[in-house]
Amino acid sequence: MKKDIHPKYHKNAKVICACGNTFVTGSTIEEIQTELCSLCHPFYTGNQKLVDSSRRVDKFHKKMEKTIAAAKLRKGKKVKRAKQAAAKKQTKKVKAETTNKK
Repeated sequence: MKKDIHPKYHKNAKVICACGNTFVTGSTIEEIQTELCSLCHPFYTGNQKLVDSSRRVDKFHKKMEKTIAAAKLRKGKKVKRAKQAAAKKQTKKVKAETTNKK
């Protein structure tokens, strides 16, 4: 191995979780801070815990509400085509009446 190119390995690196749990492991970093560990992770606990550090879930829900509201206001193709057909019939009817009067 080449000398002086590898990071220093710490045998007693301290890991600190957001839930308050701490443990020691080996790492190239002396102190590691994490949001989830085996004591608070949903896979191990069976309880769902929502970690939303940048409000992504709230942003997603707001975006979905806007999409649903827009879908309720939007009219489908069938409604639009029926309107166009009714307008076309009306113009034909008016043209027929004007030609019959002459």
